[in-house]
This record gives sequence, C-alpha cells and structure tokens, in this order.
Amino acid sequence: MFKSFAFRIYFAALLLRLIPVLLSRGLGIGLDDMFQYDMLARSLAGGHGFRWYAAADLEQLASFVDFDLTSLPNYDPRLGIPTSFRAPLYPAFLAVVYFFSGTGFSRFFAARLAQAIFLGAPLAPLTYWAAKRFFSSLPGAFHSPPFTKTETAQRLERAARISAWAVAIYPLLLVYPLGLGTENPFFVLLLASFLFLLASIEEPTNSHFLLAGIFLALTALTRSVILPFAFAAFCLLLYLHGRRALIAVISFALLVSPWIVRNSLLHHKLTGIETSMGYNLYLGYHPQGNGSFVFGPSLDLLTILDDAERDRVGTQRAIEFIKAQPERFLPLAINRLGFFFGLEKRVLMYFYSNNLIGFVPLPLLLTISAVLLLPFVIVSTSAALGLSLLRWSPQTCLLVLLLIGYTLPHILILSEDRFHLALVPYLAILAAQFWTNGWSAFSARWREGQSGRLLIALSVLAVFFLAANWGLELHRDWDKITQLLGPNGNQTYFNY
Repeated sequence: MFKSFAFRIYFAALLLRLIPVLLSRGLGIGLDDMFQYDMLARSLAGGHGFRWYAAADLEQLASFVDFDLTSLPNYDPRLGIPTSFRAPLYPAFLAVVYFFSGTGFSRFFAARLAQAIFLGAPLAPLTYWAAKRFFSSLPGAFHSPPFTKTETAQRLERAARISAWAVAIYPLLLVYPLGLGTENPFFVLLLASFLFLLASIEEPTNSHFLLAGIFLALTALTRSVILPFAFAAFCLLLYLHGRRALIAVISFALLVSPWIVRNSLLHHKLTGIETSMGYNLYLGYHPQGNGSFVFGPSLDLLTILDDAERDRVGTQRAIEFIKAQPERFLPLAINRLGFFFGLEKRVLMYFYSNNLIGFVPLPLLLTISAVLLLPFVIVSTSAALGLSLLRWSPQTCLLVLLLIGYTLPHILILSEDRFHLALVPYLAILAAQFWTNGWSAFSARWREGQSGRLLIALSVLAVFFLAANWGLELHRDWDKITQLLGPNGNQTYFNY
C-alpha cells in the first residue's frame, strides 16, 4: 500500500497543505460565514443542538449588525436560537474536531489541521481513482493513433496520475483548508459520490448503489446546491439499471429525510435541508447587484431572525425585482456564468487590499498573482479541448450531468469564481486526457467526420469564450487592479 501511487500522491498533497496550515497557526477567523459555522459547531460540541447567536456571540457583532433576539419566543441568551439557515454536516464535522480539541483559540488550528488531513489531501487520490475508472470505461480514449493494450494502459495510467497531480498542487486548493467553509467537505464528498456513481454504472452491485446514495446524501447535507445533479444521476442509474438502482435513491432519502423533518418541525411547515435560498436569490437579483455577492445588500435581510421568514421575504423580494426589471434576467445569468468561470482573484484582492498580509513589492505581487491565476486558465482551457476527445458512454453522460447540474443553479441564483473550484478535479481529468493524447488525437478527431469537427469547433469556441470572459473581467476591474498594484495597494480596503 505504501508504495502505491494513491498513497504517495496523498502524502505529497498533505505535505503541501500542511505548509500554510502550520504557517498560520495563530490565525483566527473573521465575522463572516466562518463565524457562523464556528458558532454552530461550538453549540453542537457543547451538546446544545444546532443553535447560534448566543448573547456572547452577539456582543462580537454589535458594531456591525443590530440583532434583537429578545422578541423570539424560543431564544435562550445562553444557548442561542435553533436555526435551519445552514446545512448541518460541516458544523457537525467541526463539532467533532472541537470535541477533541476543546473550544479555546487553538480550535481553529485543530480544524485547519483536520481539514488538511481528512478533506483536502484526499482530493488527489480520489481524483486518481476517478480518472482511472472514467478513462478505462471510455471507448477509444487512448486508442488514437492505434496503440497496443500495454501502451494504452500506460497512457491511461499517465493521464490519471497527471490529473491527480494537478489537483494535488492546485494553489487555491492548497490554502482552502485555512478557511472554515463548507467547500472543504463538499469538494471531497462530491468527488467520492462521482467515483461511486461511476462504479455503479460499470459494476451495478448493491454496495456500489448504496455507497453512491450515501455519499450523495452527505454531499447534499453539506451544500444542497448539488440536489439537481443528484436527481439527474439517479435518473441515469434508473435508466441504465432499473429497479436495482432504487437502493441508491432509498439510501439517499433515508439519510436526508431526518434533517428535513427536523427543519419542518422547527418552522411548522415543509422545509428543505437549508433555508438560505431566499437570501441568495435576494442578493442575486438585487437592483444594486450584478449577479454576484454584493456587500451592502448582503446585510439587508440579516435582521430578520426567523429563518423561514427570511427565506420567504428574500424569495418574494427577488420575484419583485425580476418583475420590475425582467430585462435584467438574461444579462444577470450571463454575468453569473462569467463570474463562475472567472479568474480566481477575488480572495487575493480582498486579503491584500485590507492589509491582512502587509505590503508586497510589485514583482513579488505579480508573481503571486500569476501562481494563483494561471492554473485555472491552463486547466480550464485544456479541459475544454479535452471535451472534444470524449466518446459517448454512460460515464460521459454522468460527467456532463455533473458539469451542467452543478453550474446551472449558480447561473440562476448567485455566483462567484470560488464556486468553480468544486469542478477542478473533473476539469483536471479532461485536461489530462488532452495533455496525454496531444494534438495528434485532436487532429485525428477532426478527420473522423462531421461529428468530430463539430465537437472540436465547440471546444475551440469554449476556449474563445473563456478567454473573452477573462479579458472582459480584467477590463471591468482594471481600476481596482491598478490601485492594488500601486504603492498603497495593501491599504485600498475593498469590500469582499
């Protein structure tokens, strides 16, 4: 086992992620989403249930938002108030960490360490296994030009290893364990779900169906945005394998239902996994917004302390925004698509402009920017070209359903560049196929006929749109970029 590539790539990915974790041992958290997850985790670790905003926590927010919870009948100043705004699994993960580490300041380091070990580093071997299973079932993936079985197996192995290395060293994924956010478990749970879905397609055993359903449920309990893909994946399994695939559906339902029942009892009406949809819709269609997160309006609904009421008001206001200006609907969707596939510069701009890392000389700042921005440019454009080399198969259908099913909700609701990080392992798999096969396979696909030329044309068009999107993005943000690159760039204090 210790000599296997999967173990070695896990160890390498872990070492790379431990570097920023160890360097930030004294780092706290901000009063944002991380603060909310921390509140929920401390409440769970203390045995008080899924509650937040106890009196001690409200004191820290007093200068930012005025919360008056005394009017709520079920508010306990010492324990806080039960909530359904956030999905439960990530706070539960943090609660387990806090149970062993305690809830002192050292809990942040313990959480980051646990995230690097159990959530961040496993992405690399999971990508390797998913790529091997995906490529091995893909007709003609490494057979053009003709190769022997041994040569084909070697190229398949090479592509799988390249995709794993791309994920292992991807810069933003290296530092993600520093943040207390749902993305950390979401990335790895979604990838595990994809792996077991691939296994269910190729080897339709009861255990594979069971594991596919379980991991999709855990993924949904982390971020419910994956529900459209889960529904599509179940439909595909049922189409391919009939009633046997109901094992996946039933296991999914059995895991998700208790939390839905809990939330429904809390609000005395049918309620989903989380009640943040209305809030996100409000931001996504706000007249002052552009389809992404906007700081000012993000505070508007926070004073509505009943989660179900906030969800209702946010949804109602979003519908009113759409009815008042229906002509904005399509441009906002296009904006969100652009944000989703945007350059990964938002976090860097925020941290540097707010003087959180101090002044950085221009040559070093440009180098850091290139290291952070170029990997997505390389991986996404290569993945677009790799798409043209795919052949039709149920596994290909599953991948397409994932790409569409995960992207579409963000296009319709709210989008940021960080949201595309969940797709990096799958983009890396497609990119690795292109890097391994080279331009010879690309030209061979062109010579196959009209269908091959159409796929290549669409891939090249996708690359063009990606490049155009990044060009427009840089043009749009050029004033901010020039300020950041100036002598006082670390003190420009841009909002997130």
